[in-house]
Amino acid sequence: MLSKTKFLLPVLAGAIALQSCNKNSDEFYTTADGLTYKIFEQNEKGEYENKGKVAAEDSTGAKIGEFVAFHWQMVNSEDSVFVDTRSQGPGLPRIVPVMEPTMKGGLENAFMMLSAGDSGVFKLNADTLFTKTFGQPLPPFVKPGSMLTFRIKAERVMNQSEAETYQQELMQKYMEEMKVRSEKQIKVDDEKIQAYIKEQNLENVQKTESGVYYVVTEQGKGQKPSAGDVVAVHYKGTRLDGKEFDSSYNNPMSNGEPIRFPLGQGRVIQGWDDAILQLNEGSKATLLIPSPLAYGEQAPSADIPANSILRFDVELVDVEKAQ
Repeated sequence: MLSKTKFLLPVLAGAIALQSCNKNSDEFYTTADGLTYKIFEQNEKGEYENKGKVAAEDSTGAKIGEFVAFHWQMVNSEDSVFVDTRSQGPGLPRIVPVMEPTMKGGLENAFMMLSAGDSGVFKLNADTLFTKTFGQPLPPFVKPGSMLTFRIKAERVMNQSEAETYQQELMQKYMEEMKVRSEKQIKVDDEKIQAYIKEQNLENVQKTESGVYYVVTEQGKGQKPSAGDVVAVHYKGTRLDGKEFDSSYNNPMSNGEPIRFPLGQGRVIQGWDDAILQLNEGSKATLLIPSPLAYGEQAPSADIPANSILRFDVELVDVEKAQ
């Protein structure tokens, strides 16, 4: 599904090395609506040249109702990049519909000045942009009254059908690339887990087919769960360096109660779905989960960096068989 949101704004702070167009001209222009811009188009040699002033009647850019696939950087008044679609998240182009402007000289106007392949640099007032377009308060790294700079590369301009097809192609390519990276990462993690097992003198270690290592520290006498059963699990989660990041025992959201979830339904990380199946009700165990079976390349919190191997000390408290 294509997002119906006009613009998605991930609040991701941090200075990143700038990637800019070939600046054969630093001259900016301003539209009648107050949008400050300079647009670069490729010449026959593939080099970018400043397109110059765009006439008000120029209709070569994207039109309302069309979709633009683009990469962009958002830069604050201190020249720090806080959004970069190429280096943050999956690194895929964004796809948005071109809509009626939400402000004079807004981002929508910027997209309507770009043709496929063009790059542009645009300056907009941060207060007006966040209020009228993003509908959010200013983040702490954007000063009130300052100007934001947007570096936008229009990859494609499409109709809705073409945009939906392109988005599916992007996701398919991303999933294939992620699978390759995961297969490499799980081999790296496996070596680290084996070293950890040796270092911690863990015994009677078993391994699931998917790659989760587990040690039953206390054998329960109850039944084993099956996919679809609702299980109740107490847990403490730590990194391999011992840093605790979560625990059901002291989680105020659950009042210290075990977490309940249907097994094998993707409601928890894959490593849990695989490992809990191996335990009898009443068992306690230590799970060592390689990052592709946990959160992978994502960093769900500051305590769980990307590609983190996770340890969980769990207790399978209850198994409620599916009806």
